[in-house]
Amino acid sequence: MGAREPTEAASAPLALTMGDPAGIGLDITLAAWRARKTAALAPFVVLGDAAALSARAEALGIEVPVATVAGPAEALRAFETHLPVEPVPCPQPVVPGRPDARNAPAVVDAITRAVDAVRSGAARAVVTNPIAKNVLMDHGFPHPGHTEFLGALAEDRFGVKRARPVMLLASAELKVVPLTVHIPLKDVPQAITTQAIVATGKILGRSLTDDFGIATPRIAVTGLNPHAGEEGKLGSEDAAVISPAIAALRDVGLDATGPHPADTLFHAAARTTYDAVLAMYHDQALIPIKTLAFDTGVNVTIGLPFVRTSPDHGTAFAIAGTGRARAESLIEALKLADRMARRRAAAGSGPAR
Repeated sequence: MGAREPTEAASAPLALTMGDPAGIGLDITLAAWRARKTAALAPFVVLGDAAALSARAEALGIEVPVATVAGPAEALRAFETHLPVEPVPCPQPVVPGRPDARNAPAVVDAITRAVDAVRSGAARAVVTNPIAKNVLMDHGFPHPGHTEFLGALAEDRFGVKRARPVMLLASAELKVVPLTVHIPLKDVPQAITTQAIVATGKILGRSLTDDFGIATPRIAVTGLNPHAGEEGKLGSEDAAVISPAIAALRDVGLDATGPHPADTLFHAAARTTYDAVLAMYHDQALIPIKTLAFDTGVNVTIGLPFVRTSPDHGTAFAIAGTGRARAESLIEALKLADRMARRRAAAGSGPAR
């Protein structure tokens, strides 16, 4: 299929996927709809199991009228008084806290259909509820996570060649990108290359401008080793691999600095010196943002021809259906998706590459 920019009419809703229905995705979806007026949320349509959502509302003791709709356009008419759901039925009964791999195809189908809705212009952005990667993998899901699957959909649905999706974690306090994501820690040094840092830094720089309105973004790049290698005494990667990448990013006009020791990069004073951090591995990036903004952080996939955001937390099976799940991160993800889609539409910008 050839590439085409999606129509992003401001009147189109956001497409929200159900995530793993046994997790808290249903709980926070219901809560987000109930907060739609106080949080000033843009209309959204849920791709998911309508019966499961109604059952979860009943279990939680909250009143959320669910309306099944044929597509996102009908959601706009229903949203004020009903939670609009485009049905993606689960083949097995949904039990809070008990994931069932037999429902995995429905979880995947919801994501695919949300992307297709944006591709057709029926929706403006994709917002995804948390999935359980191990549950999907038990049913043959070949991707390490959401990010990689969305990259595959960008190639298949939008015709993007060699899509390079990048995980950005964003909050009011911090924006951070992990260069390597869902790989074992022992494999990280081999996965860090100058080319990968440069490619990711360019995607991050463009997203900061296109999606967040930062005209001249400042990017701080972490080192890999303690003390950024201590001039080679604690590892060679910082000087041999990361420093040349920073120089290359500066050569193309990006304000990139480092490699910075990660242990001194995330305190309040340090955060005033940059707009985003490019970190070397998963926990180096996620520990600080989850410490600073556990309930309000948003997972954003940049480097795609469509907007995608998600809560920055997992399925939390242990509290699903208990009423203890907090919806702030999903609410922030919906708000950010709306802002990003509007900014891209106004600027006429394409995917961050």
